[in-house]
Amino acid sequence: MACGLGLVLLWPMLVYSEFKPWILFDLQSLAAAGNFLSDFLHPAHSAEFLAMVLHETWITVAIATCGLFLALLGAIPATLLVTERLSVSTLGTGRMRRSSALLRQAVRWVLVLLRSVPELVWALLFVRVVGLGPTAGVLAIALTYCGMLAKVYAEILESSDAHASDSLLANGSGRLAALLYGALPEAAAELVSYTVYRWECAIRGSAIMGFVGAGGLGQRMDESTKMMAGGEVATMLIMFVLLVAAADLVSTLLRRRLG
Repeated sequence: MACGLGLVLLWPMLVYSEFKPWILFDLQSLAAAGNFLSDFLHPAHSAEFLAMVLHETWITVAIATCGLFLALLGAIPATLLVTERLSVSTLGTGRMRRSSALLRQAVRWVLVLLRSVPELVWALLFVRVVGLGPTAGVLAIALTYCGMLAKVYAEILESSDAHASDSLLANGSGRLAALLYGALPEAAAELVSYTVYRWECAIRGSAIMGFVGAGGLGQRMDESTKMMAGGEVATMLIMFVLLVAAADLVSTLLRRRLG
């Protein structure tokens, strides 16, 4: 009874999703898959191809690093604005001025918008605007990660010890000085650790965004996949795994030293 009810509920979804698993057993599909898999078991290893793969891998790392740097340029000022602990208007009264509260809320909504749109969607939009290439990937990472970094930075600062920053603000210090000499020493390790983690994520994201034309290793893999060049795909997949593993290793070592 329950199985039949589940099938009745599932059937319309299967129809509307155009789920047709029998296509996998079509003779033409089986032949194409067989040729691809047989080629896939023999990764391409010519010197010219490997040089191209290494070059595209370096571009992928560069996209992630440049995108994260641009994200930091926007995230740091936004963190200053949205962190209530660094608010000068709350001194004495404990209540924030209406203008300050409205500005802080507006910045928060902008950050919500930036991080709500995945970097892959931003990359699709920028590919239409600036064309194929790494520029779209850099801008996509910059926008999405700006929202993510600012939000988490503010939360880290809000949860750290507020004594030093409160003392500086109460004695006439500016917001930036309170951040640098009060809040930052308390939360520096956690802030840097999260930044390094985001750099690792940016490397993964930049490789994936290549599939929509944002440059790097992913774009080359997408081209080889469309040409059914299984050997080339195998080599780039191995490089992709090594790249992510290396980024994860560097990130782990840095966080361990910080911790």
